[in-house]
Amino acid sequence: GANYCEADGAESKKDFQHKIGICKKEAKETKYWIQTLSLLQPEKKEELRVLWREAQELTLIFSKIIQTSKFNKK
Repeated sequence: GANYCEADGAESKKDFQHKIGICKKEAKETKYWIQTLSLLQPEKKEELRVLWREAQELTLIFSKIIQTSKFNKK
């Protein structure tokens, strides 16, 4: 969330793309840690699956923003 706020206040299109890229990386890292927790705490697997899906949705959203932003260079 904090990284997205940074992207929203970007000073240029290039800065915006960079900061959205950081958002995407952080979402992917979150997925990694959720998978790790799932292995360490199998009893919480279903709860963690919901969180993993949310992180996946955010990853896809940020990917689309990057793709659209690069496509609409002006």
